[in-house]
Amino acid sequence: MSYGKFETPYLAAENRYEKIPYRRSGRSGLDLPAFSFGLWQKFGTDYPFETQREITLHAFDLGITHFDNADRYGPPHRAAQKNFGRVLAKDLAPYRDEIILSTKAGNPIGPSPYLQGGSRKSLLASLEHSLRDLGTDYVDIFYHHRQDDSTPLEETVGALASAVQQGKALYVGISNYSPERAHQAAGLLREAGVPLLVHQPRYSIFDRSIERNGLLETAERDGFGLVVYSPLAQGLLTDKYLETIPEGARATGSAFLSPAAITDTYRQRAAALNKLAESRGQSLAQLALQWVLRRPEVTSALVGASSTSQLDHNLKALEFPPLTDEELAIVDEHGIHGTGLNL
Repeated sequence: MSYGKFETPYLAAENRYEKIPYRRSGRSGLDLPAFSFGLWQKFGTDYPFETQREITLHAFDLGITHFDNADRYGPPHRAAQKNFGRVLAKDLAPYRDEIILSTKAGNPIGPSPYLQGGSRKSLLASLEHSLRDLGTDYVDIFYHHRQDDSTPLEETVGALASAVQQGKALYVGISNYSPERAHQAAGLLREAGVPLLVHQPRYSIFDRSIERNGLLETAERDGFGLVVYSPLAQGLLTDKYLETIPEGARATGSAFLSPAAITDTYRQRAAALNKLAESRGQSLAQLALQWVLRRPEVTSALVGASSTSQLDHNLKALEFPPLTDEELAIVDEHGIHGTGLNL
């Protein structure tokens, strides 16, 4: 089905719930798709809206019901929310009850002290703007985007709880919190009657932080799920950089991936992982996605896409047999924590 013309009403694929498994988020009652769709990159004003629309609707046709946004996503800030809001109004409004829509606040979006941090002022004001951007009365998950040690955690948690109590969010989450701070937040939210649904950390074969710092155990103990971002390590866990840095690739113009990361050591490790993937009949990206989903604490992995074919390719990771102990040992041998990343 083509979504390229607004004159054609969008009808979601009838078999969309047969295409992807759903996993329970911690000890909540909410299921999320194994892959969630992130609008972190390529959903600002620098990419064609019609392409964004086509990818978004294709994701929903594939059973991806969770769309992850933030006030910071663009460029400029808030652009990704506004673009998704256009798709929601035009195409997805009849399916709003079938969509998990999340947004975040707290990462700086301007020089004002009220456009950043974990204060009640910053979080609740941002949520109001986000609801207008998205054209919806509520979001399903409202996150604090980044730990703010300068603000009392009780104030931050109180703002998140208020969002639920006011009917502007159904669940709350946190992102980029240390395990200790996450445990404290989970306890305070539990006392407020608004349990912590989910934590969003970075996790990949090249970034083992949550295995090393105890966050996996904290999630299990406190009953929240994990929605992991950057499972492909900003493209390092694909075959894109095995030989050279292609013109126009992310490493040539991204604040999150430098050409300096593409070292001989990185290429040696990535090539070994790619060889393992090929022996399994899959791509390195599919291996990397399958690897993060092997953990029961991980509810969902965030993926983006610049085309519908890329999205199809990534979701095929779900079709391969589980990694064996021998294969996991090979991943551990070559998937060294910190490879290519500024950790």
